[in-house]
Amino acid sequence: MRSIRLAVVAALLASGTVPALAQSNYPDRNIRLLFGFAPGVDTAARLLADKLGEALGKVVIVENVTGASGHIAADHVAKASPDGYTIGVMPAGNIVVDGNLYKRLPYDPLKDLAPVTQVYGYTDVLVVNNDVPARNVMELAALARAKPGQLTYGHSGIGTSLHLAAELFKAMAHVDVQQVPFRGSSLVITDIIGGRITMSFIPPTGTLSIILEGKVRALAVTSLKRAPFLPDVPTMDESGFPGFDVTTWWGMFVPAGTSAAVIEKLNRETVKIMASPDMRDKLGALGIVPLGNTPAELADVIRAEAPYWARLIKDAGIKQIE
Repeated sequence: MRSIRLAVVAALLASGTVPALAQSNYPDRNIRLLFGFAPGVDTAARLLADKLGEALGKVVIVENVTGASGHIAADHVAKASPDGYTIGVMPAGNIVVDGNLYKRLPYDPLKDLAPVTQVYGYTDVLVVNNDVPARNVMELAALARAKPGQLTYGHSGIGTSLHLAAELFKAMAHVDVQQVPFRGSSLVITDIIGGRITMSFIPPTGTLSIILEGKVRALAVTSLKRAPFLPDVPTMDESGFPGFDVTTWWGMFVPAGTSAAVIEKLNRETVKIMASPDMRDKLGALGIVPLGNTPAELADVIRAEAPYWARLIKDAGIKQIE
């Protein structure tokens, strides 16, 4: 049923028959951009908002609507008026993961949200406190086996890439590591530095400088290829965990029913911004890769990735959340 819904969304977008009146004067007032996580990891979204405001001639105001792993922000977008004045930048997890991970959500990510474009992506980095006596991932796994239930990992919410990467590591390494949830990845890194938790799979946004300064020890990246911002750090695949691949992308979404004309305008300007040399340079320095595609192409990505995450959740033994 999800694939059918996505195909319908893609077809409607392609044909321009999405219900709602086209708005030739859009926008004629300020736009709200909802972001479901705390300040510190919203740099890319804020850079996009500034540029998008310039392109559209109206201010794009970023609102950090935190909590529930981004669900609150996604729900606000889904239930907003479909007029183009409430948009969301949200992670793949809210769209392709949570439908498999949660038994109930306050919104249907495939029915209640219309895709605009992917905007950026990145690989996470496995880091440990500097006092942890493990210099690579296999040594970390051995340490965890020697101390079952004593090591801890931090994450910024159930269903985030930080959480899923750690659970996949646990499943593949056959270890017991206790999870510690936080309200944001910046809080996770603070507690790793302070030695209050052992490890985490963290995003490069807001934390790359901490890694480069040696305040934590980077053991691996979660992509299948090495990250250009940490070329000397091996992948999880290279570190003895074949096929380990947990990367994430963020996309722009609007409420279902938003007019095709508004979606097209948001798509056109956003794709242009993300392809600009200025944005590529700024995001590259943060370890982020700018992205951009059509609404129909993003729908195809969603349709392809949802089964992958369903398998990962099942194979890792992650129980559905009530």
